[in-house]
Amino acid sequence: MFDQPHNRKLPAPLEGTGGPRRALFVKRWGTLLRLPESSVNRFDPELLMPGAIDALFRASQAGWWIYLIGNEEEVSRGRISQETWGSFEAELIAYLRRHGVRLARSYSCIDDPTDGIKGHTKESVYRLPNTGAMYHAHQEDGIELRSSWVLGDDSLELAAGWRAGCLSAGVLGESDCITGPLVTDTAFIAPDLCSALEAIISAVRAA
Repeated sequence: MFDQPHNRKLPAPLEGTGGPRRALFVKRWGTLLRLPESSVNRFDPELLMPGAIDALFRASQAGWWIYLIGNEEEVSRGRISQETWGSFEAELIAYLRRHGVRLARSYSCIDDPTDGIKGHTKESVYRLPNTGAMYHAHQEDGIELRSSWVLGDDSLELAAGWRAGCLSAGVLGESDCITGPLVTDTAFIAPDLCSALEAIISAVRAA
């Protein structure tokens, strides 16, 4: 499952100066947002990791296409309703846009074929570690996957990025290690999203 793009008219590079259309696929929970101790019904800016908004703004200004990704287990397992999640996501997206972060799309899978409640048991190409989000961005937005990055604190999204041909960076966030059951091949591991984005943007500019 994915949400329709929130800003299709992202700026195009000047003729003759454009490089590949690069993307940052950022894991929502644990990377951009703190993992709450209990279910969250409304978006609160306090959930954002320190420095995340400023870092995403700089990436947006540098021409990166920004996507959010993640499995929404709170919905698939019935802890919050689909409507509540939709309101939360809309509030998050609106907050990002008010702070200058041009979000291309937000991909969220609310289905779980193994542990989902009735109505949320479908398999989905957008459920990590599946690669639907990356390939959809490539097909619909012209994203060059080999020049794009997946950033997250769990092996599920990092494995999805590797399978799609993206580069990947582990983000520890509030953990002391990358979680999840899958073996991944990450370019580097950063302590937080801000540090990861600064390293990626600086390296591309230097190149």
